[in-house]
Amino acid sequence: MTKNAQYWIDKLDLQKHPEGGYYRENYRCLDMVNNDNFLAKYNGARNASTAIYYLLLNDEFSAFHLLKSDEIFHFYSGSSLDVHIINSQGDYQLIKLGNNPEENEVLQLVIPQNSWFAAAVSQPNSYSLIGCTVAPGFDFNDFTLGKKEDLLKIFPQHQTIIERFTYD
Repeated sequence: MTKNAQYWIDKLDLQKHPEGGYYRENYRCLDMVNNDNFLAKYNGARNASTAIYYLLLNDEFSAFHLLKSDEIFHFYSGSSLDVHIINSQGDYQLIKLGNNPEENEVLQLVIPQNSWFAAAVSQPNSYSLIGCTVAPGFDFNDFTLGKKEDLLKIFPQHQTIIERFTYD
């Protein structure tokens, strides 16, 4: 049986994500970190780790966003995913997340904290299903969705890619 995007959306009970695509949290560690506010950037306690399933369809993209924590992408199914990263120094990198090492695809990818990143499906008429793990765990208070105007002021050298992967 060939599994398509709708199969995974239904099977994994995925819902629309604010940055684009579909997701469902499938793990939230019960252990808590930062109860003492030692890591001031988090403004309170966080779960030690969280994980989600994430799926993008070919005509969607994950808009530029930033997390205060590192995030690890894990490839599961579909076509490869083009991940666009702009680090805090303004360096741009395109990494293909997929299962074909002969095409320079990687099965896992670490997005460093405080890096802006966006993603799109590599192949037309396809989808990409990945997993995302965040530690300390994901909290929407640590999530910033990029605004085109703001990102262009910070990174004018990346105008084309910013315009392609922002909503406003």
